[in-house]
Order: sequence, then structure tokens, then C-alpha cells
Amino acid sequence: MGHLFPTSVLLAELRDRRHDIALRTLAAGVEIGREMGFATEAVDPRIEATPLDDWKATNPKAALRRALDVFATRAEYEVDDLRNAIANVSPDVVIVDANCWGAAAVAEASGLPWVTFYAFLPYLRSRGVPPWGPGLRPRPGMVGRIRDAVVRTRVSGAFNKAMLGPLNRICAQAGVPRAGSVDDFMLRPPLKLVATAQPFDYPHPDWDDSIQLIGACAFDPAPKAVPEWLAAIDRPIVLVSTSSEFHGDTDMALLALSALADEPVHVVATFPAGVPAEIAAPANATVCEFVPHSVVLDRAACAVTHGGMGTTQKALARGVPVCVVPQGRDQFEVARRVEVAGCGTRLPAKNLTATRLRDKVRQAMAMTDGARRVAAGFAATGGAEHGANMIEHRLLGLSQPTSWDTW
Repeated sequence: MGHLFPTSVLLAELRDRRHDIALRTLAAGVEIGREMGFATEAVDPRIEATPLDDWKATNPKAALRRALDVFATRAEYEVDDLRNAIANVSPDVVIVDANCWGAAAVAEASGLPWVTFYAFLPYLRSRGVPPWGPGLRPRPGMVGRIRDAVVRTRVSGAFNKAMLGPLNRICAQAGVPRAGSVDDFMLRPPLKLVATAQPFDYPHPDWDDSIQLIGACAFDPAPKAVPEWLAAIDRPIVLVSTSSEFHGDTDMALLALSALADEPVHVVATFPAGVPAEIAAPANATVCEFVPHSVVLDRAACAVTHGGMGTTQKALARGVPVCVVPQGRDQFEVARRVEVAGCGTRLPAKNLTATRLRDKVRQAMAMTDGARRVAAGFAATGGAEHGANMIEHRLLGLSQPTSWDTW
């Protein structure tokens, strides 16, 4: 679901230009897609029956192996699923979530124009950028190049070793050439759209223009109205959010409730994977399973997050600074970019205490200027409108936007 929402921003822009959208997504996203006017069907249920469980791993290497195994298993089911969808729909363009390896291989084999959409920071090599994964701070000069080369041998080597075998099995299944490296596979689409922008992301001087940054693509289901309890809050709001797909970040949110209990703020804590039974909310807190983050962020002074791209960029797109407590996956990279961009604070989970978290939230609340600078960077990309222009011009060969407002 964390990928469906930003993708839907791009799809809605294409819908508004009178393109027909046929969407295949999680069962829980079918109603959302249909409400947005997309012809929406659920993917093969065997894909959803393979959940990400990397949070159970005892170290980063084991977590990477677990995650890649899940993507590889899902990819095998994606091959026939997308083949059947293409046969039924006869699309002009195929848009694929960049984590769907099987779908990407089928899109390549189809001969159709296709594009990958990144709702996360791409794990593509780039000059001057540290190897993807551990969240290292960029370091210029010879010292930085030597450090990155040493770390890349370990990190990228392990990544390629773990990913290439499954990737090439999928390539064989789909009937496309084997990949020589992870980058080789990920760079195959003629267009790659990435839901972020500088100054949040680092400069990538060696990426060609087939990789286009299109801003945060922040999306929430539209609320019918601002909840009465939210409208009644008369203090600065701190949003505390956990992952939509359980990732062991519940402890962080529970600690935030107690750490901020005596602060002059009101904490809104959301637990989309389920509110813990043992929770006891302090007087200055509201706990719920779900509330559209947009209505909270419109009044928020800070957001505390595990470092998922969705919530982090959703806050920053509104000029709200963040305090990030990364747990795994791409969250170490997200947290470091928050710190480097000066739009919030970073607190490694291994260092998490109530005192440290309270201090980091206080620091983040004073970083509104940095968050607004990032929001301006997101807006400067042109957003989903720019992404739709790229699809129309480069893949469909249209010479002008198809929005009826521009005719």
C-alpha cells in the first residue's frame, strides 16, 4: 500500500488527461483504485500470500536475504499475472513498480513501451553517492572515494550475489536476456520515474535523462471531513506513524508516546498494522489505527517516522520537519538524507531512548526552514504532471499534453 499511493498520484494525472488506467494491485487497494476511476483488479493472491518478514532477521545481511527471497518468490507469480493482464487489456504503455521483478521482465519481453516507478530511493550506482544500504553520509574527495570503493565491494557485492541468481531465473522465465548486474536489470526500462527530488536526494551527475525525478507524489485517501477530535486540538501536533506493513517499529511509537507525554504538544499516533492491545495513551495523545495523514500534517509541527518514504516525504512536502528512527530496508538511506538535507533529525534504533527521542523531536521542530526548502525542491520538479509528460512524449509520441484544459 505504501507504493500504491504515490503511484496513484501519477495514475490520477494520466486519468485526468483522458487516458484509461487498468490497475493491478493488492486486494486492499482494489476499492481505492476503483474509487479513483481506474479499472482495478487484484493481483494473483499468491503474491500477497508471501509477506515481507525481514523484520524478523537478526542482522542486516540476513534481513536483505529475507527481503530478496520474498521479492523473488513474488516475481515468479507476477510473470503469468502480468502476461494475462496484457493479453486482456492490450495496453499502449506498461507501468511497473520497480520492486516487481517478474512484472518488469514481462514488460520488457512484451515489446511495449514501459516505465518503472520508484516509490523508494533507487539502489542504482551513482558517482559521489555512497553505496546504497547502510545510510552512509556522502564524503567528498579522495577519502570519500576510497571509503565508498571499500564499502561498495562488501555491500554491493553482497547485494549482487543475493539478487542476481533469482533475477536471472526470472529473466529466463520471461524470455529476456540475463542480467550481468543489478544495475543492468534496473536500467533496462526506457524510462524510470522516481518519486523524490533534490535537495532531499543527493545529486546524481552520471544518471542519464531516462531517470526522471518527479517529486514526492504524496497522496492520501480524501477525508470526508476533519475529525472533530483533531479540530479540537489546541497544541502543536506531533504525528507518530508506523509502517503500513508490519516492520517491528511498534516499540518506537510506544516510546514516543511516553517520551512526549510531558511536552507542550499533542501526539497523534497511527498504527495501520493494528493498534497494540497493551497501549495506554497519555492525556496529550490520540491513538488510532488510521487517519489520513494529510489532515494531521496540515496542522503538525513535526512527524516521527520509521523512515518509510511515503510518510517522510508526505510530511516534507508540506514543509513539516521529521524525526526518523530507521528500522531497516531503505530507511537508513532515508534517515541519512533527512539529516544531510537539514529537514529533520536522525536517531538510529539501536540508540533509541526516551530522552534521546525527546531531544531529537525538539531539534526537528526547529528545522522548518529546511523542510520548506525540500518542499520547494519537490514542487520544482513539476511532480506527477512532469511524469505524465514524460510518458506521453517519450513513450506515446504525443507532442503536447492531453489535458483538456490545455487544448
